[in-house]
Amino acid sequence: MNKQSRPVSDRRFTRRTLLAALMILVVIPATILFGIFVLDDRKYYFVSLLIILYTMVPFALVYESRKPQARELIVIAVLAAIAVAGRAAFFMLPQFKPVVAIVIIAGVSFGAEAGFLVGATAGFVSNFFFGQGPWTPWQMFCFGIIGFIAGLLYRKGWLGRSRLSLCVFGGLTTLIIYGGIINIGSVMMFTPKLSWPTLMATYATGFWFDLVHAVATVVFLFFLSRPMIEKLDRIKTKYGLIEP
Repeated sequence: MNKQSRPVSDRRFTRRTLLAALMILVVIPATILFGIFVLDDRKYYFVSLLIILYTMVPFALVYESRKPQARELIVIAVLAAIAVAGRAAFFMLPQFKPVVAIVIIAGVSFGAEAGFLVGATAGFVSNFFFGQGPWTPWQMFCFGIIGFIAGLLYRKGWLGRSRLSLCVFGGLTTLIIYGGIINIGSVMMFTPKLSWPTLMATYATGFWFDLVHAVATVVFLFFLSRPMIEKLDRIKTKYGLIEP
């Protein structure tokens, strides 16, 4: 079912989606801050696993009326694996990675909860190659929140499937949301306290890295969004998989 044929009543947020929003916007940030201030930023594996656990709770509720089929879980796992492989494949190009593009496609195709789960999982697993550290929970949250927002906006009909719509959304969210949050995380990880001068200096020095990341997201969405979404639609139609 595409966005144009979905009844207006189907675009309302369900209790499952509201629960996911509570977990993602309140519980997960609180857990990251707990890891920083209470656990002294040393238990990042524990915090990362908690984030994935929190994310799986609302995602599991997608199947509240039936048991999940293996093929549905496999598709989500494959999307996360593609994001991980894509990040590793472009390791030689700093910030030029396809992860956010894949996460947005996942959110549009399978819903906000799946978008966050793909993003959080990709951030955690790929850092086994790039290096785990206190930055891992921040990256997991940043990747995931963009997929979550993409799924919400698509369900409401505010985000289309066209290349232009997805590229504009991807570029802006990568630059503003990912860059904005990860820079705050950088300051909190490496300085004893958060201050405006330090934060502004971090934004200034990180702007070009964030811009490259945003451009990469636009490029990958331009080339990947249409074929991937079409293939995922055919898979959903053929096997009767979950709808966002």
